[in-house]
Amino acid sequence: MDARLNLFGNPVAAKFLGNLVSGGRTVSGSTLPAATQELVKIRASQINGCGFCTDMHTKEAAEAGETSTRLHLVAAWREATVFTDAERAALELTEQGTRIADAAGGVTDEAWATAAKHYDENQLAALVSLIALINAFNRVNVMVQQPAGDYRPGQFA
Repeated sequence: MDARLNLFGNPVAAKFLGNLVSGGRTVSGSTLPAATQELVKIRASQINGCGFCTDMHTKEAAEAGETSTRLHLVAAWREATVFTDAERAALELTEQGTRIADAAGGVTDEAWATAAKHYDENQLAALVSLIALINAFNRVNVMVQQPAGDYRPGQFA
């Protein structure tokens, strides 16, 4: 299976993706825990049906030491006992921020307040930025039907 568009070979797409990657460096260098960052990327990618990003971020998380149990349960995080309250708040914000079109009110005050109990202002800024960023990556990859399954951890380092 080939992508509809070579994102890495097209100069416009490559420049755009490079700018997204730069934004990602800002988030990855923040104090938002790295494990939380990967969980957020995985959950948004699952919701958006982005196989490429789901493949990438589950493999990156595993490489960083995330357990297979937690990775397998991201899609069912509400019923799972393996996530901290802070991670659960981030996952709720991720779901609501990713499904904005499904809920006319966007992110609820309750979801925001719960996240704010666990994350300081800079971490919240990183979390919001990360949710927006992974949704942008997901949309690009889904539109061009970027194939999934062959990602190797650190491939884009």
